[in-house]
Amino acid sequence: MDSAVGSSTGGVKRNAMDPEASQDRFLKLLVAQLNNQDPLNPMDNAQMTTQMAQINTVSGIQELNATLKGMAAQVMASQTLQGASLIGRDVLAEGNSLTFDGGVARGALSLDRPATQVHVDIIGSNGERVDTLNLGALGPGQHPFEWNPGALAAGAGMRFEIRAQSGGEPLAATPLTRVGVASVGLANGTLNVQLQNGQTLPYSEVRAFI
Repeated sequence: MDSAVGSSTGGVKRNAMDPEASQDRFLKLLVAQLNNQDPLNPMDNAQMTTQMAQINTVSGIQELNATLKGMAAQVMASQTLQGASLIGRDVLAEGNSLTFDGGVARGALSLDRPATQVHVDIIGSNGERVDTLNLGALGPGQHPFEWNPGALAAGAGMRFEIRAQSGGEPLAATPLTRVGVASVGLANGTLNVQLQNGQTLPYSEVRAFI
């Protein structure tokens, strides 16, 4: 008995959200009002227009919501396909860890404003500075760099720090780590990228694809 009532209630709720059902009910009520109105006091045209505008507004909002949901699904599907194409490729993401490829470490930095002087300090696993790169003057945007350790000791756990200046004053710079993509996946409607260094970040936080 309860299930029958629940099913009936669910049907009513679904019909209440159905724009076609809402329009059908409105038209039936309107016809009934017209048939039963007082000939000496007919329905006001402004009232009828207001009621019709209300039903059209509700229907339009529901159709807009359905359209937006469809667009969101298409965007997510497109991002998933793009994310899958990243597997095995390198990306730039915010961070200062150094990754080695063929004995050469690669990284990048991002500047919001021009810098008159930029240095990149290479930091060993014990926190000591093992080398410094002089990149000179750089404009705004992303700038890659490479470090060849040569005879210097290099290994896991190394990182880099940026020292940028503009006219003798310190200038903020964002370090970007270069790392390969291991896999991609969806979590709570968000496309995430799993990097080969174990880090996971949203697809939207990937700064560049290499």
